[in-house]
Amino acid sequence: MLKNKEVLLQHAIEEMLGKYDLKTPDNYKSALKEIIQEVSLLGLSRSNFFDQAAFYGGTALRIFYGLDRFSEDLDFSLLKEKEEFDIAPYCNAIKNELGAYGFEMEVRKKKKTTKTGIESAFIKGKTVVQMLNIHAVAPPVSGVHDNEVLKIKLEIDTTPPGGADYEVQYGLRPIPYSVRLFTAPSLFAGKIHAILCRGWKGQRIKGRDLYDFVWYISREIPVNLKHLACRMKQTGHLENSILSPETLINLLKEKFRRINYKQAKNDIAPFISDQRSIDLWSEEFFQAILSKISIA
Repeated sequence: MLKNKEVLLQHAIEEMLGKYDLKTPDNYKSALKEIIQEVSLLGLSRSNFFDQAAFYGGTALRIFYGLDRFSEDLDFSLLKEKEEFDIAPYCNAIKNELGAYGFEMEVRKKKKTTKTGIESAFIKGKTVVQMLNIHAVAPPVSGVHDNEVLKIKLEIDTTPPGGADYEVQYGLRPIPYSVRLFTAPSLFAGKIHAILCRGWKGQRIKGRDLYDFVWYISREIPVNLKHLACRMKQTGHLENSILSPETLINLLKEKFRRINYKQAKNDIAPFISDQRSIDLWSEEFFQAILSKISIA
């Protein structure tokens, strides 16, 4: 009976792999990471994690809203502040779920050296081992070093800013599960906060933030201005909780004047398949599309 269950779980992973165009080692590695992300969400869902937390960030946008770029991390926010929150039990839930589907992964809480409002953990394991375990490839594995480590970071904001809205959506692979996540307008607010307030310096510029910004606007998703104001106030970028649409546009105009767009393109390039989608990136382009921002 146990053997039959293992076969069924293996088949579920093979079906997930079937949706990818697996021609190169990088294709396999990206597919592997995305599948591990989704199995991890299943483990969190079955441990009732989403009774007290919501999913947000680029991976949430990709899995549940159709963003067409790869995202490496899993980002969450508690619904209410809870400084004593401990991620460790949920690390065990993720590890057990991954193990059931054939993945040999370590899932460990990151020890804090200073007091912060973020709880972190890492999912990691040898890339070759995971590929062989799920029969994604046959040995020898070309293009992947024997010691290459696959790593996915989890972060949970334990002191969440106010004003966010949430909804429940459903993942279907490897089996159906439910996830509480930020609504699209609240996700857009978080993305604009990153653009305005992230500490960009030199090569650290995040072209991924700009790519997502264009994605939101192209789909006519409004921004949750209240949540954006709460985020900016929490990080010291807004003196009070009031943020007008006019002020927001002016702040973005100033930010877009100071961006090195060549660096931004270099940052996003490894995460997208169609490089032509960023050909027009320039100050003029981003200033022009600001007129399309709407408020929720």
